[in-house]
Amino acid sequence: MYDLHTHSSCSDGILSPQDLVSRAKAQGVSVLALTDHDTLAGVKPARSEAKAQGIELISGIEFSTLWNGIGIHIVGLNVDTEHPQMQAAVARQVKSRNDRAELIGQKLAKAGVEGALEGAQKIAAGAVVGRPHFAKYLVEAGVVPTINAAFKKYLGAGKPGDVKQLWPDVDEAVSWICEAGGVAVLAHPAKYKMTRSKLCRLVEDFKAAGGQAIEVISGKQQPNTTKDLTRIALQFELFASIGSDFHVPDQPWQELGAIEPLPDVCQPVWTLWE
Repeated sequence: MYDLHTHSSCSDGILSPQDLVSRAKAQGVSVLALTDHDTLAGVKPARSEAKAQGIELISGIEFSTLWNGIGIHIVGLNVDTEHPQMQAAVARQVKSRNDRAELIGQKLAKAGVEGALEGAQKIAAGAVVGRPHFAKYLVEAGVVPTINAAFKKYLGAGKPGDVKQLWPDVDEAVSWICEAGGVAVLAHPAKYKMTRSKLCRLVEDFKAAGGQAIEVISGKQQPNTTKDLTRIALQFELFASIGSDFHVPDQPWQELGAIEPLPDVCQPVWTLWE
């Protein structure tokens, strides 16, 4: 069983890379890709644990990008983690995230929430700080009752802690992945809430930039969604990927390995490296 889109505590997941691998093994996953947001920090410990557990670990990453002003995620699979271009790309993304975290902390302080950056850094425990860490701090500090409330009141678009991110364009991130010998995959295309015609324009631009695959299945999704994404993959002659987008245990819609198999008409992305 393949699961080629997962997250650990090195970005915004809950489990350590080692525990992620162990849970994947228990869930019946035989080939696992760790694709943390804008970092490769978890790949080495995950690979060691995968060897011990007897499953295959695919080195991966999920880059945050922009396309016509819209946030788009591009997964890189089977990348050379030591490639100079990949190392430089990760350093750039980490700096961007750190700069953003500092600005969020400053904005929240002006809104009357002191110590948010330090609190988020403590929760991140060495991982790159993101909005989910700020949200958890706001809950732990008693500022808001829930994670959703944190985004609704402080961290969402137009709220006091909203800081726009200067991400690279899709084509630049795709080039990073390709230069590092990896396969660029358009992540969870059904989650961008755009019209089908607009999604097809995105896919067209993604392929023109060198993208090779699209996530036909992302976690639990409706059969009609899978059918439509299969049609798009075939239309643009893209390979098909599959992943849970796992972050947190016991969320059945994103559980490790709890995903339907690819339709038979799809060309699996893993044939590019196996």
